[in-house]
Amino acid sequence: MRAQPTDDLVHDFPFDPTYGYDLDALLAVPAPEAPDGFDDFWRARHAEARAVDVAAELGPVEWEAGGFRAHGVTFTSTGGFRLGGWLTLPADGNVVRGLVSVHGYSGRDRPEPETLLPGTAAIWPCARGIGARSLRDDLPAPAAGHVLQGIGSRETYIHGGCAGDVWCAATALLHLVPEAAGRLGYSGISFGGGIGALALPWDDRFRVAALVVPSFGQYPLRLTMPCVGSGEAVRTHHAEHPEVVEVLRYFDAATASTRTRIPVHVGAALFDPAVQPPGQFAVYNALAGPKELFVTTAGHFEYPGKAAEKRALLASEHEFFLARE
Repeated sequence: MRAQPTDDLVHDFPFDPTYGYDLDALLAVPAPEAPDGFDDFWRARHAEARAVDVAAELGPVEWEAGGFRAHGVTFTSTGGFRLGGWLTLPADGNVVRGLVSVHGYSGRDRPEPETLLPGTAAIWPCARGIGARSLRDDLPAPAAGHVLQGIGSRETYIHGGCAGDVWCAATALLHLVPEAAGRLGYSGISFGGGIGALALPWDDRFRVAALVVPSFGQYPLRLTMPCVGSGEAVRTHHAEHPEVVEVLRYFDAATASTRTRIPVHVGAALFDPAVQPPGQFAVYNALAGPKELFVTTAGHFEYPGKAAEKRALLASEHEFFLARE
């Protein structure tokens, strides 16, 4: 399926959600250069997460549908954060593969097993401070506040903790469903796409991934572009505190992707008012291993044909995963 012309999209944003980029220009957006100590910083964060006793606990079956049953799950992540979410299992008990699936910045209030390949055991964590099962009084839930939490230092910035949540969720899944080891994948959209891009290079348990409209890519460029997503809070903050760019350099999803060598499928949009397309494509362009791009018309925006594009994107992801098993 080909993306529709973005000229046909009617909107009232005070800016152009294509930011003046056509597909050829998007495919040329580079990743920012890594700052000194980038790899050491992330390897240390990963080592910290792998040392956590996640103490995963599986709750009773909450519902069963479409060949899957859903349980509540809790586990411990870095910093002692106790997180919640769901674990979905094939109703027939036949586990072929595992998946860590991470939500966008709007959070999650249920898992989506209808999007899974048969035989998939999936953990659907709510990242710290986001989603129905990981809210905390000491963390701002709205994206505009969450994205700035601890941003004054690379050691305290919340996105480092969110990457830890991904690694600890993988540990929890493999503890609860050990037969998924060796065939573990990752799936993330928007926030989850960007956090996944930050987390994937350092954890060799992941064998394949799918990132949809990934956020947090090409910060130097995105800081010049208005949007209606969490990036606007960062852009506004940066205008008053330009020194924060030295922290953001360690949390650029495109920079991290230059270290990712596993196969990755990316769904990126030509038009997106919330996650600027140049940042999305920078993540794809930077990937160092086998990769496949599915170009959608728009992200974070309703338009005719969106449902059909979403189905085609999911089918493309599934084909990509199956070809690498």
